[in-house]
Amino acid sequence: MKVNILKRVFIHKINGQDVRLADPNETFDIGAVQNFYAATYPVLTNAKINGPEIKDDEMQYRFDAVIGTKG
Repeated sequence: MKVNILKRVFIHKINGQDVRLADPNETFDIGAVQNFYAATYPVLTNAKINGPEIKDDEMQYRFDAVIGTKG
């Protein structure tokens, strides 16, 4: 029996296009990955994490930006 470890991929949508983000470190939990990429993409600071979805032999997590209203 062969066991394959699925790689993690993080997807963030910018201007209507999906941007695939590589897993920065396998030991990071999902929140740590979000914090890691929030330095590059500030909108991810409050993003909602959806997934994982198993697709094409990888675990895909989606960062969905949450835009609130002020006032």
